[in-house]
Amino acid sequence: MVKPITPKISFNDKKLTITTLQTVLYTSPLGILRLRATATHVTEILFRDSTEPQDRVGANAVLTDCIAELVAYFAGDLRLFTAPLAPEGTAFQQQIWDELQCVTYGATSTYGSLANGINNPKSVRAVGAANGANPIAILIPCHRIIGANGNLTGYAGGLHRKEWLLAHEARHAPELALRLF
Repeated sequence: MVKPITPKISFNDKKLTITTLQTVLYTSPLGILRLRATATHVTEILFRDSTEPQDRVGANAVLTDCIAELVAYFAGDLRLFTAPLAPEGTAFQQQIWDELQCVTYGATSTYGSLANGINNPKSVRAVGAANGANPIAILIPCHRIIGANGNLTGYAGGLHRKEWLLAHEARHAPELALRLF
């Protein structure tokens, strides 16, 4: 069952915009993921600590396609997501989330490398905060960011999930993976 429609109202250049979001829960190998999307873009994928998934009957095409991609990813058959994304955040966060999408499947990077990638090497802490605020887990691969010393660092979904995701990608792309485990 699809969660009731959640209208989002915003003012853009003095025009009223109403966006309808649909929400579904998907049971992944790592637990329940809550997915939200407009008719055209995924806006959120977050881990939930709930045991009551909803049936996704009636989900819009964006959510249905995104779930199909997640199923393929978890099966080890998909390395690059194509779902259209529209995460909400500041211009700086958007910049970091764009940079995160350059970290390829099976590889890792550091907060410092991301800061250097946006030509702002002193922004390491702000990069970490933006990484932690990522509203689209897995598809915007913040789990691929590790500490400068090679250690796993925070992950909004929990370090156990970050470790699982990195190990999963290493199993399915051994030619690319940095061995952490």
